[in-house]
Amino acid sequence: MSAAFALPSPGLQPIDLVTATQASAPKPTANQARARAAARDFEAVFLNSMFEQMYTDIGGDGPFGGSGATGVWRSMLTQQYAKSFAKAGGIGIADQVYKTLLAQQEKHS
Repeated sequence: MSAAFALPSPGLQPIDLVTATQASAPKPTANQARARAAARDFEAVFLNSMFEQMYTDIGGDGPFGGSGATGVWRSMLTQQYAKSFAKAGGIGIADQVYKTLLAQQEKHS
């Protein structure tokens, strides 16, 4: 028996799986897109408030040396962190909010 069995090389890459999943998914409706955006924004606001709590007891040592700009800089930093986390998938809050928003829309339709 000289049957050769060869595995494909290099095989499926994680990006291939994501692309295949996105390609087969139906295009969301306008209401679904708005609900997804609202859910992501909600999660970003929640994450922002959590990230701000990380800095409550931190003094002014750092790039701005405790000046008034420190608070402004930190608030912008935490806001961008929150948006980045939410856009990258977040911690699961947006998915639950999205499902709830769709259920509410269906209930009132």
